[in-house]
Amino acid sequence: MEITIIQAILVFVVAFIMGIDQFSFLESLYQPIVTCPIIGAILGNFELGVVVGGSYQLIQIGSMPIGGAQPPNAILGGIMATVFAVSLGMEATPEGVGAALGLAIPFAVFGQYAVTLTFTIMSGMMAKADKCAENADVKGIRNINFMEMAILGALFGLLAVAGLYGGSALGQTLQDLSFQFSWVMAGLDAAGGAMKFVGFAILMKVMMSNEMWGFLLAGFAMALLCAANASTSGATLILCAFVGAAIAIYDFSINTKIKANAGAGNMGGDSDGI
Repeated sequence: MEITIIQAILVFVVAFIMGIDQFSFLESLYQPIVTCPIIGAILGNFELGVVVGGSYQLIQIGSMPIGGAQPPNAILGGIMATVFAVSLGMEATPEGVGAALGLAIPFAVFGQYAVTLTFTIMSGMMAKADKCAENADVKGIRNINFMEMAILGALFGLLAVAGLYGGSALGQTLQDLSFQFSWVMAGLDAAGGAMKFVGFAILMKVMMSNEMWGFLLAGFAMALLCAANASTSGATLILCAFVGAAIAIYDFSINTKIKANAGAGNMGGDSDGI
């Protein structure tokens, strides 16, 4: 796959913005479900970017950076998964992009190192930030934040462009490898497919409580029934999402009424001895 200068510049800009967005801006644009379709469009295959983004999002859905503990980065992992999928000419199906997801994980670790390196560099600036705060130097604090954004964005942009050229150059080599050693690509495909379930399991471990298990089992049963019916199999996800949204809205309205009634309830009087 030939990479033009314009494509490289656009990938750098996207990675620069997404690198900053993971700690500033909206803190949601950097997610693979947003980043991968954009990279896919830049590389000329938007549909494949959408599929890769949805698949890689499931891997990252339970990952949460907390302080200095950084999981494998979603930005570089998503970008490289899309690059590998496009360069290898993979099918735009969840089953067809599994190998690309497996190949992208080492690059996601590089993103993790980039974040840690930025934190390490900026830790030396905290004393200056404290001094600016003592002197009410708003401009100084703003410049320190801009410096952190520039360093982080530049690191992600450079790594993304390096990965773009490296991944595209490896495309033909990986294709030859897949023919000669099909078991290697089969293993990567299986690993990439399994990681989606691992990511969702991590999310469940974080957010699941005892009262939620009933809804999980009900949703699982509903998905099986919808998928087994030919007339609803194509809209299984949408139907389950509508039912889940209806339950969530009902639960929210009931809890809101309970809190309102509790706040406006009888605070005691002569009849109850208070």
